[in-house]
Amino acid sequence: MIRLRPYKPCDAKYISGWLLDRQVYFYWGGYRFGEYPLDPNVMNEKYQLHNGDCAEPDNFYPFTAVSEEGPVGHFIIRYMQGDPKILRLGWVVVDSSKRGCGYGKEMLKLALEYCFRIMRADKVTIGVFEKNAAAYGCYRSVGFHESTDRKGSEETFNGTVYQIAELDITKEEYAERNPEYHI
Repeated sequence: MIRLRPYKPCDAKYISGWLLDRQVYFYWGGYRFGEYPLDPNVMNEKYQLHNGDCAEPDNFYPFTAVSEEGPVGHFIIRYMQGDPKILRLGWVVVDSSKRGCGYGKEMLKLALEYCFRIMRADKVTIGVFEKNAAAYGCYRSVGFHESTDRKGSEETFNGTVYQIAELDITKEEYAERNPEYHI
């Protein structure tokens, strides 16, 4: 059983340790933080910058998923193009020693419940590299599907082009899959 709490700067040392190699770092979106490996101080500086961003205030919500043992996952939520009804999940990662144990799915379900119940979103989006089969499967398992109104894109890593799939889920779709949440 896990719970969500706001991200704390001390979480960066855990998160950076879960990004085991350049490929995982790339899939996570680490290229937005600079060179591998991720320095926890760089992560905290970037998050502080986002939190203080006056161009788009109140648009950056980092969370940490914790179990009785400590941090097990992380993600951020932000609004899409200033629209309070459409939220975006990003920088999703699970403790590398706990992958495949259901923590990612549980964390995403909690994130979606938060987005729909607390933040009152109508839709949540997420991008995923198509070659990142584990993440892609996890997102699909909680109800995300290929977006009909957002086109995927691509990124290049080590000379290889990687396709990014755009996925989304609506509040109604989530409630249909999870009637116990009564959204």
